[in-house]
Amino acid sequence: MSRFTSSLRQTLRAVLTDRYAVVLMIGAVVLYSFFYPAAYRHQVASNLPIVVVDHDQSATSRELLRRVDALRTVRIVAQPATLDQARHALERGEAEGILLIPAQLERDILRGGAGHLVLMGNGAYLGRASWVLGGVADALTAFARETAVSQAAFMGAPQPPPITLVQRPLFNTLEGYGSAIVPGVAELIVHQTLLMGIGVLLGTRRLALGRRLRFDLPTLAGMALGFGIIGLLGLLYYAGFTAWVQDYPRGGNPLGQLLGGTLFIAATVAFGLFVGSFFATRERAFQVVIACSIPLFFLANLSWPAVTSPPALVALAHLLPTTTGINLMVRLNQMDARLGEVSHELWTLAALLVLYGTLAVWRLGARGRTRAHTLTVKPGGNRRVAE
Repeated sequence: MSRFTSSLRQTLRAVLTDRYAVVLMIGAVVLYSFFYPAAYRHQVASNLPIVVVDHDQSATSRELLRRVDALRTVRIVAQPATLDQARHALERGEAEGILLIPAQLERDILRGGAGHLVLMGNGAYLGRASWVLGGVADALTAFARETAVSQAAFMGAPQPPPITLVQRPLFNTLEGYGSAIVPGVAELIVHQTLLMGIGVLLGTRRLALGRRLRFDLPTLAGMALGFGIIGLLGLLYYAGFTAWVQDYPRGGNPLGQLLGGTLFIAATVAFGLFVGSFFATRERAFQVVIACSIPLFFLANLSWPAVTSPPALVALAHLLPTTTGINLMVRLNQMDARLGEVSHELWTLAALLVLYGTLAVWRLGARGRTRAHTLTVKPGGNRRVAE
């Protein structure tokens, strides 16, 4: 027990005194909690500029423009006389879309015919074009329904539709991109910073020793617990405080988050100890972990369904703690899932903990007559390995 507590204490001290470890495992977590979500603060695009070419100049077209300009998504910045002028404004980046109202629109509607409108978006930015086309299309659809009722009034009293569809988002109440992406990326940030911190400290130890690292089981368990405490605090910081400050969906299943988060961090620490045992220098941890960040997020299948990915790639992705851990924490925190609904993810993380824990012991555990060593920290912050 003395070796275990001593190793735990020395690991926490090493994290707090090594400036690289402090920056990675504490500073980066806090910095990203404010820096990364800031890009998605508005959640949805708003006030995107469009131009309108009104060839009809009628009361109907003016009413239509009033409705379009009232949208939060877009704002009318100009009404050029010709379509060529509107196209040049689009090419210069002054507008994200064009709405063309043809001549005789009101006459066609009053005669009982169909009015035709043309809506064009700038395809250079797919996200903006989607919001422009979708927002204006909704306004045009609503206007068309009211116009159809007015037409029917000439032939008799209009009848209301038998069913009215009201759509309300269940979890992502703002229907924003930030609420869909940031909570999952938060778990990845904690995972990657924890991996880099473990790799930095193990690389430093191996560089100072000049040979492969070996620890007895109590020492290795104390190290794992020390890293786990740091990682779990970071994960709960994102799931609680950061989600509250940035106003993202949160607070679904607190006890489930504690259990699931503990398993996720434990599997991450075991994975980090195993992978970090191959790093001969601290710089290698930065190179490997940073290069893998984006592939790990895509392999988690948070940005698109797993059924759209190759089955072999999906199976391989389940060997990574991030794939299960990210989806588990999102379901527990944002979707209020019960433990029974995420039992598969919990068992998967437990299996990964056993798998990578065994591999970490195989790589780092003391064997035979090999003497184990511990980390000591000099007052100035320089590290040396004492055998």
